[in-house]
Order: sequence, then C-alpha cells, then structure tokens
Amino acid sequence: MENLVKTPLSDWNRSHGAKMVPFAGFDMPVQYASILAEHEQTRTKAAVFDICHMGEFYLSGPGAAAALGTAVTHDLDTLAPGKCRYGFLLAADGGVVDDLIIYCLAQDEYMLVVNGARIAVDFETIRSRLPQGLKFVDASPETAKIDLQGPLAYDVLAARVPGDFSGLKYFNFAFTDFAGGKLMVSRTGYTGELGYELFLPATKAVELWEAFVADPRVAPAGLGARDTLRLEMGYPLYGQDLDEAHTPAEAGYGWLLTSPAAYVGKEGAGVVRQKLVALEIPGRRSARHGDVVCDRNGAQVGVVTSASFGPSLGHAAALAYVDAAAAEAKEFRIRAARTELAATRRALPFYKAGTARKSVGV
Repeated sequence: MENLVKTPLSDWNRSHGAKMVPFAGFDMPVQYASILAEHEQTRTKAAVFDICHMGEFYLSGPGAAAALGTAVTHDLDTLAPGKCRYGFLLAADGGVVDDLIIYCLAQDEYMLVVNGARIAVDFETIRSRLPQGLKFVDASPETAKIDLQGPLAYDVLAARVPGDFSGLKYFNFAFTDFAGGKLMVSRTGYTGELGYELFLPATKAVELWEAFVADPRVAPAGLGARDTLRLEMGYPLYGQDLDEAHTPAEAGYGWLLTSPAAYVGKEGAGVVRQKLVALEIPGRRSARHGDVVCDRNGAQVGVVTSASFGPSLGHAAALAYVDAAAAEAKEFRIRAARTELAATRRALPFYKAGTARKSVGV
C-alpha cells in the first residue's frame, strides 16, 4: 500500500468491504461482491465504477485547436463543442504513447482524458508539443470520475442527477450542477452497455456515488468486472493491447487516422508489422497475458496481450498480436501454462448484444 494514491472514493470502498489492489499507482477496488456478479449487474441492470484514477487536462487559448491537432491523432476540425472523440498520442515513430478521449468544450477549449498510469508522461509529452501562450493545466488531482454503466443507466441518471439527458447522443456530453458543483455527463464508457462517464469536483464524489448506490437498480463494480466487460467488446487496455511498440493501425484503429494535420507520428501510424486479433477459446480455461500464439503447424507467430473467461460469452476470449503474414489465418494454438489451447479468430466485438447506442428517454 506504500505510496499508492488514494482516489476520492478509496475510504468509502475500504469501509464497504471492497477488495483493494494497486493499479497504475492508485489504490483501486478490484471487486466488491464478486467479479461475475458485478459483470452480470452491468450487462443487465446498472453498475457504478470508481474511475477516479484517470487523468484530466484542460487546454485553452487562441489557436488551441490547431496546436493540439499537431500533438494527437484526433481530427479536431470536425469535433464540434459538446462532442468528444477517441484517438491517440503517438511517439515520433508512430507507436502509441497513450489512447485518450478529447472533449471540445468550446472553440479552442478542450478537456483531455488520459490513462492514470500515463498522466505524467502524457502531460509532459503534450506540453512539449504546444507553443507558448496556451493555457495547459493538469486538473487530475481535483477531478473525480465515476462511470455509470448498464442498460438501466439512463433511468438511474434521470432519477438521481438534475437535468434532462434524454437527447444526449453517443460520444456527446452536457453539463449540470450536482450538490453545488459542476458536473459533466458524457455518454461514453468502456463496457459496451448504455452508460455515462461523470466528471465532477473530487469533493463531491462520495455524495454522487452514494446517490447512485442508494438506487436499488445499481451496485458498485470494480476493476475485475471492468476488465471482463471491456474484453468481451474487444476494447484495448493501454500497457497490454496498446503500447509504444505498436501503431494504431496494428491495433486495428487505422480507420481513425483521418486528421489532415501533420501530427507527431503520422508517418509511422499506419505501419503494420503485426495485427491485434480477437481469439475465441472454447471452454472456461483462459490464456494469460504473455502466452505464446502459434499457427496450426506449431510455429510461433504472436503473443497474447489480454485474456479472460467471458461471463456473457460462456467461453474464454483473448486479444493477441500476431505477425501480419499469419494474422488472417482462422485457427491458432496458444501455449498456456501446462497446456495448449485451441483458438479461433473472430470478428469483434465478441459480445454483440451491448446497449451502448440504444435510444433513451423515448
């Protein structure tokens, strides 16, 4: 526990029996009841996640859009106020320094949401690419992030938070007030279900959290369920499925590289030496991060990056980087601990019944 950063909800989590683990340098809940129960809760009702470890930066000033456009892969020319977009911060050679969401607050005014383990690296990297005269602030310590996810998320939000969010579309956001503080409600998430990511002052986090968990349709969920939920959707995790050794195109996100700006890493962003492939594994036995992937003849062609049993699938699933020349094969073998697992390449998402884009409030 030494030197771990507490989130605004760490004390609440501990006092309510959460199993806590170190994650990205933070004191984080891995589960409250059980991973399976929290996974099911999110797929069928609604769950709240403590995601306060994520980082939030603010950039503003004349020319902010043009300057930021040279630092990240996002096409900011087509990002209007009230909308947000997923993309990447790249190294000079096209490797992924981090994946992040950028929110357009107003003309030349943005919020950037980055991974907790990359806050310091991302801030310095982006700062070094910006011209003098812009205001660039790391607001992570004073900002809380709570994710409300599940098919009943809108109903819970409408009952517990002031404001009308019935018209809020996927990857759009709006503001309201909660307990005397400003609250951003973003229709985004990491589970594949209808959901909202909520940003507010850290001092108001416990009050919002308790308002949600007081609702009988809601239960808290930890990092364990968050991981099984995102893997069933094929969403990448930085440090496993995304890293500086691989490009966005290798991770399957070449289609996002539409920005006309001359951003850092653009020349190498589309390079493909390996491909991140989705693998279905029969049964409950899962592979592990780092397991070797082989072709049908037993030749090593790749490595597993993420793997787990998929509770909503009824079988295990994995993501793996496979050499580009072998990536279109259908059948693979995974050398797991003390055994070999058959694996079949599938199209993502593994789980296809997610509610993330469903209409609400009608």
